[in-house]
Amino acid sequence: MECKYYRQLDNGRVECLLCPHHCKIANGKTGICRSRRNKDGVLVSEVYGKPCSLAIDPIEKKPLYHFHPGTKCLSIACTGCNFRCLNCQNHEISQVSPSDVGHYDLSPQQVVDLCLEHHCPGIAYTYTEPLTYLEYIVDTARLAHENGLWNILVTAGYVCQEPLADLLPYLDAANIDLKSFSDETYQKVSGGHLQPVLDTILAMQKAGVWIELTNLIIPDVNDDMTMIREMCRWIADNGLANNPLHFSRFFPRYKMADIPPTPIHTLKEAKQIAEEEGMKYVYLGNV
Repeated sequence: MECKYYRQLDNGRVECLLCPHHCKIANGKTGICRSRRNKDGVLVSEVYGKPCSLAIDPIEKKPLYHFHPGTKCLSIACTGCNFRCLNCQNHEISQVSPSDVGHYDLSPQQVVDLCLEHHCPGIAYTYTEPLTYLEYIVDTARLAHENGLWNILVTAGYVCQEPLADLLPYLDAANIDLKSFSDETYQKVSGGHLQPVLDTILAMQKAGVWIELTNLIIPDVNDDMTMIREMCRWIADNGLANNPLHFSRFFPRYKMADIPPTPIHTLKEAKQIAEEEGMKYVYLGNV
């Protein structure tokens, strides 16, 4: 499947325009996400219609606490991610190439049919980074809306604004992983930058998408309370004080296996700070 967001360069290279990395990809190679490949000057998605994971989940697992609580959703994921988080919870499918794991063959219509068959009111694009297979999501989400289904995105929010604009009309809710409020930490831990994530949050808010935010607190990485206060102040000042904020507890994982779990008192302190800054609904996760 040819990707929509790219341009051709010299010497057979292409530049992917989907996310802020703007990968310049030689013939036969992939970008950072591993799922978009240059084939003779044409950028193709190697995961379109090939989800690697399917499940029926409670909507609270996303986590979404204030969007149709008590309902279930069909969760779907394809391999790939445009971040390289050292603490990745799903690295077995997000930090690998499509050829490294098995997959289903499901067209957008078949995904919708599966959702209807199992009486799920919505589809959640989740587990990995769904924005890396945005074309597949847009085609599926459009059909989902035509069939009265919701579309839910669980994302790190690292995407360019033009591709995001193609998805927003079909998006009903999103949980955005705001990993830190430090650009330095984003670069060190995830291999990206903070500002594009903030831009995604504001674009979704403007489009009327229901937003919930998650901040995974990692000891000695992003647990500085001054930074957490600054983050909460930005959230509240930008009209999101009534949107849930989930502080999630870290457990040793992937390339951060030597870091201890987040102390409960750290989460409680972050919650208190968020409430002091005007956040109305603050939840603690993984506790």
